[in-house]
Amino acid sequence: MIAFFSLGGSEIILILFIVLLLFGPKKLPELARSIGQAKKEFQRATQDVMDVVDKDKDKKV
Repeated sequence: MIAFFSLGGSEIILILFIVLLLFGPKKLPELARSIGQAKKEFQRATQDVMDVVDKDKDKKV
């Protein structure tokens, strides 16, 4: 299962080429921006959950 996620340089280039064909050069910056915003929001939500768990853990001890 872990070997499935190890991508080499040629695989990444192929994936980027396919994405370019699917979305076109005008949509790529917008797509990258929305992916970046989603990643940032996910990290913020994950950190919030970790903070709540840590606070609950401190209260119980």
